[in-house]
Amino acid sequence: MAFRSGFVSIVGRPNAGKSTLTNRLVGQKIAITSSRPQTTRRLIRGILTSEDAQLVLVDTPGLHRPRTLLGERLNDQVRETWTTVDAIGLCLPADQLIGPGDRYIAKEIVALGRIPIIVIITKSDKVSREALAERLLDAQLLAEQLGTQWATIVPVSSNNGENIEALVAEFIDLMPEGPLLYLDGEVTDEPLEIAVAELIREAALEGVVDELPHSIAVTIEEMGLRPGRSADRPLTDIHANLFVERDSQKSIIIGKGGSRLKAVGTKARHNIEHLVGTPVYLDIRVKIAKDWQRDPKQLRRLGF
Repeated sequence: MAFRSGFVSIVGRPNAGKSTLTNRLVGQKIAITSSRPQTTRRLIRGILTSEDAQLVLVDTPGLHRPRTLLGERLNDQVRETWTTVDAIGLCLPADQLIGPGDRYIAKEIVALGRIPIIVIITKSDKVSREALAERLLDAQLLAEQLGTQWATIVPVSSNNGENIEALVAEFIDLMPEGPLLYLDGEVTDEPLEIAVAELIREAALEGVVDELPHSIAVTIEEMGLRPGRSADRPLTDIHANLFVERDSQKSIIIGKGGSRLKAVGTKARHNIEHLVGTPVYLDIRVKIAKDWQRDPKQLRRLGF
């Protein structure tokens, strides 16, 4: 059989299980996850290579009603991605009814015309067989309402791996014949510093409330192996800036006596050490970038 390769965009509304699914498909964590909507802010490419195919899975931010300039830019990025891929996976969570946000995204991708769409019923392990059957029927009804036909509908569980291999096979069937797009063994093309910054943001998201999750941004000021250490005792030094938009948010992130920031650092350091393969010294400085989500200059400085 000829080798197949191509790009798949994993789409859906915020918190539909896109990043968790991408991690499961690739076989390791490349995208941060959180119960907070709009956790994903960047295009994350996960690379899945087999003997006869290579899939490049593009996890996108959830399309949403933007309230800030950042939100507008993320939506633009998502729509641009849709026009460059070979197939789209539309995530609809099994534990929720199809809602206006799902219908809006489905209508948008159907309007693209030429791109085959696989509907992925995520979180199938969270519902009964009867409820899952209802979601499958709902997905089929959605296609009829939009005057289209899905390439297929696949219920999956990212937690227990149910139907993951079947989903991969369906995507491969939709890919054109082509060469390896990335070297065998690569699982993402995300720069290491970006991945580290995202792991810090993931740790900071845990337990925060209200608007604070959307106000957190992280950049890496400096990162590298500490000089003067022997080869058998490496240590990676990382100096990061964690930005929020107001003084009150800074106090929340730091916590009483620095307790919360210390917890963030401990969790992030554990995940970063797994990523870089050495012990890590992590220094996080909390800074204020007033209303950065609405400021073009600050967005540019923070990498958006």
